[in-house]
Amino acid sequence: MRLVTFDEGRVGRLEDDTVIELECGSTREYFERDGAVRETGERLALADVRLRAPIVPKKFFHTAGNFAAHHEELQAVNWSHPVHKGIVFFQNVDAIIGPDDDIVYPEGLTNELDYELELGVIIGKPGKWFSPEEAVDHIAGYLVFNDITARDIQRREMQSGVFSFSKGIDTFCPIGPWIVTADEIADPHKLAMELRVNGQVRQTGNTDQLLLPIPHLVAHHSPQGYSAGDIITTGTISGVAAIQPNPFDFYLRPGDVVEAEIEGLGVLRNRVVPWSTAHDTSPYTSSLYTD
Repeated sequence: MRLVTFDEGRVGRLEDDTVIELECGSTREYFERDGAVRETGERLALADVRLRAPIVPKKFFHTAGNFAAHHEELQAVNWSHPVHKGIVFFQNVDAIIGPDDDIVYPEGLTNELDYELELGVIIGKPGKWFSPEEAVDHIAGYLVFNDITARDIQRREMQSGVFSFSKGIDTFCPIGPWIVTADEIADPHKLAMELRVNGQVRQTGNTDQLLLPIPHLVAHHSPQGYSAGDIITTGTISGVAAIQPNPFDFYLRPGDVVEAEIEGLGVLRNRVVPWSTAHDTSPYTSSLYTD
């Protein structure tokens, strides 16, 4: 099943090109109710609705350094601290945007805007302190996540061995275009991944390159406690701009169109726009990140 959020917060399942509306207030509520929701009887053409971010979780667990090739290429970035596999931190859920929403370039804060294609795992039922074998029962579905990152800010954050602000700025968390339920994915560890900027391939990989398999990753962080509808991501594949010989030839710029695609999960498309498109003020600046 493909679950969508559309128009002004309506929920539905997508059947071919038809949206079948469901009687619940959010996809998070759908999982909290274990999918026990009825159809409203309304059916709409996909072309006639506006897809939104498919879910806004209570918690968004963000993983770093969990793909082998990306883990290796990070050694060339010269971070002040190593990025170990399976590191998890919290993403800012207020930064979430959906398919075809704009990524706003905060040019007053950064000049090194990067992309990171990741698989997002949807937690279907609450729980804590469980094993990898038990984790499978907690995984309800998957979606595409593009981890937008301000590398110059991240570089400064890494001097303290942590990073968060660089990834949690407003509009830096595109997810979508929908949630594909776990029963539709035969093997989540065999999914091709590709990210394109203006049609040019920037990242390619496969979930078979994960260092920590998904059930182990989900179980490892279960001591923090999961709620139904939470998201945990897998980390990104190789090919990010920051590791290129000349990163500034690859960093995102206003006008770029980013397409993040995972086999079986769809294409998440977003355009990068300048600050002035979204705000009627001068670009925000902070001495913490510009001095």
